Amino acid sequence: MTSITTDIKPVAIGENLLGAGQQVYVIGEIGINHNGDIEIAKQLIDISAEAGANAVKFQKRTPEISTPMDMRDKIRSTPWGDMTYMDYRYRVEFDAAQYKELISYAASKGLHAFASPWDVPSVEFMEEQGAVTHKVASASVTDIELLTALRETGKPIILSTGMSTIEQIDKAVETLGTNNLVLMHATSTYPLPPEEANLRMIETLRDRYQVPVGYSGHERGLQISLAAVALGAVTVERHITLDRTMWGSDQASSLEPKGFAALIRDIRILEEAMGDGVKKVFPGELAPLSRLRRVDG
Repeated sequence: MTSITTDIKPVAIGENLLGAGQQVYVIGEIGINHNGDIEIAKQLIDISAEAGANAVKFQKRTPEISTPMDMRDKIRSTPWGDMTYMDYRYRVEFDAAQYKELISYAASKGLHAFASPWDVPSVEFMEEQGAVTHKVASASVTDIELLTALRETGKPIILSTGMSTIEQIDKAVETLGTNNLVLMHATSTYPLPPEEANLRMIETLRDRYQVPVGYSGHERGLQISLAAVALGAVTVERHITLDRTMWGSDQASSLEPKGFAALIRDIRILEEAMGDGVKKVFPGELAPLSRLRRVDG
């Protein structure tokens, strides 16, 4: 497991502990890559379970609240024809019965399912569906009304920190409190170029707020996410898709099934490889030691 030594208290999400020395909590970010199709959502849950993830995450909006006024009447070309952006936002939302079905389906596969609520009614909606935790999207870091509603649920909160200044994060953390809070280092560039990854922020956030810190990635490939784990990220979230060529704004920056499975495989190997930082002679070294060392120290 990770060699990061810290007295920071782990955060429990269901039966999982997020913290130093714990298994990395891997989240498959389905977001809206389901395109409003519950069967696609279930396929993405299946893929996440088969890959060895711990959770899947959706995005939940109340379109009449979360859609900017200047965007509502703009026409968007979609697989279902041309429609206003507002109609499109409704088209890709699941209702209560569908969310209950998806959360239950995920649980049957051993996964948590939750969402990033983008407005206060969406917090209440996800509470009614029994979500085990809530995620704050980077775009919502400055939405104090939303953060207050999330704090009042008493659930553990995962807060992404992309597109935010340290002062904005300070205010968000002050609003949410540090009890049951996990921060996620993120840079909200899609796709993320390596020079904007700034992975040393994982340590900066951990030291500043004394809470567990994870990583939400939007890069191509796996290297940056794996480096985040080596730097002590306690959770990793990546967008997932059935096929990057599918229609939708997040598909191209998502991992396909083989890539997501490879990421989790490599995270689990890396956890074992990190060790405890105590120098010792391992059993596998004994034969080379007896054969190669001429002088005993």
